[in-house]
Amino acid sequence: MSSRLIYGFHAVISKLRHDPGSIKEIMVDATRQDARARDLLKHAELQDIRIIATDGKRLDGMAPDGKHQGVVARIEGGRKVAHLDDVLDTLEEPAFLLMLDGITDPRNLGACLRVADAAGVHAVIAPKDRAVGLTDVAAKTACGAAETVPYVMVTNLARTLRELQERDIWVIGTAGEAESDLYAAEWPKATAWVLGAEGEGMRRLTRENCDQLVKIPMHGSVESLNVSVAAGVCLFEARRRLA
Repeated sequence: MSSRLIYGFHAVISKLRHDPGSIKEIMVDATRQDARARDLLKHAELQDIRIIATDGKRLDGMAPDGKHQGVVARIEGGRKVAHLDDVLDTLEEPAFLLMLDGITDPRNLGACLRVADAAGVHAVIAPKDRAVGLTDVAAKTACGAAETVPYVMVTNLARTLRELQERDIWVIGTAGEAESDLYAAEWPKATAWVLGAEGEGMRRLTRENCDQLVKIPMHGSVESLNVSVAAGVCLFEARRRLA
């Protein structure tokens, strides 16, 4: 069976909590003797997972950007491909989705996944083309959320929006020129929130297939927010209304 690496404390601890059976071994910088490292080793030992003490230089070669925090885990198999129908068919509550249109920076994607996890989003949806995909850097930035939030890649985002609408899921796009204010707007419980890349925003077809457009009120001199920050603002406002 194929294997891959995940790195960073958040990602490895999340895998230990949610899917420990997939972990083949964990490599830890031998110089790390702090409480965080001891806690991780304790969890791994309870799961009878092999621990390899090694040096930072070896770990540097395993992590693409070198930001491994002193821990790298080898796990079985590639990332599971999530299918939208599988996600929606198993829901017992109103759908709560995040759709990303044209996000090409892996760190932005990772940050969006982290926000989605924190807000309780059921899945993150993105197009296969003109999007970064779930790279190792994105997974690292997600701090474990890449292992817990289904990431669905679709061929045609506009068609997917129409399919969601057929399931009575209200599609809300975010745009700076929208007439409706996020905090004044009304929407049903089942929603899919669509955010575009910073600067370019949503593509025309994506925008045209939204049921509603809203804007985040800006009170300072900047005209826009980073996509992950905007996602956090919108998703937590939506989550507040679901409570």
